[in-house]
Amino acid sequence: MNNIKIGIIGGTGLYSMKDLTDIEEVKVETPFGETSDNYIVGTLEGKRVAFLSRHGRGHKFIPSEVNYRANIYGFKKLGIKEIISISSVGSLKEEHKPLDILIPDQFVDLTKKRKSTFFGNGIAAHVQFGNPTCSELTSYVEKAAKSLEIPIKVGGTYVNMEGPQFSTKAESNMYRTFGFDMIGMTCATEAKLAREAEICYVAISFITDYDCWKESEEEVSVELVIQNLQKNIENAKKLIKETVTLLPEERNCACHNALKDAIISDKSLIPPKVKEELSIIIKKYLE
Repeated sequence: MNNIKIGIIGGTGLYSMKDLTDIEEVKVETPFGETSDNYIVGTLEGKRVAFLSRHGRGHKFIPSEVNYRANIYGFKKLGIKEIISISSVGSLKEEHKPLDILIPDQFVDLTKKRKSTFFGNGIAAHVQFGNPTCSELTSYVEKAAKSLEIPIKVGGTYVNMEGPQFSTKAESNMYRTFGFDMIGMTCATEAKLAREAEICYVAISFITDYDCWKESEEEVSVELVIQNLQKNIENAKKLIKETVTLLPEERNCACHNALKDAIISDKSLIPPKVKEELSIIIKKYLE
């Protein structure tokens, strides 16, 4: 399992990566329970990567049921340094059309039921999260898109709803008055945990619909989401491949030291069990 640095999270419609070679399926044990699925570890463009289906094979988990802590912890345990996350989103602005690709640089988290931190239970830590995605990793995705001549928009706010229901029209219009760009159900939670795990994170978001605010459009449905996402799935795979190609073997990034000065608990009072469970994340700060 050595030298795996790139993690890929596949969302709705992207459940596998056919271009992977030298594949092995890896089950990772975590103190937070089971991951959404086994990790598919393989070679992509000469580099070892780990792919995980966010919702599991057969899409069996709704967004609130996804074990985000286990998923991100599992990537950390595999040695992952950067995560490329794929997701489908609804547009909250006229200019973001179905089939457009957006890379958000801000999140508004409206979830209520999720465990979105590794900390607590005797250890307190507060990471900086003003800029919740990795700008360096984003720049490589942007370069990849330019190289492939795939139009993308970089920047914008992703509002993370709980789901699994889609928005009401009142909710959708409220989000629009706040100036949010897109709406989804998963990425803010992943971004928070990736930052705590000191893993670079970028969310590549595929517009599938206009949510429900646009009266002239077909109302959002699972069928519409899947139809539009399938049209963009090849672009997603091409974008991932090219980004992996461009990423250097080693990168020094502030994300990899996000916990520096973030742990405020008296280290001598942190319960041994918690120290052990979080060892792969906090060990270097306890020595």
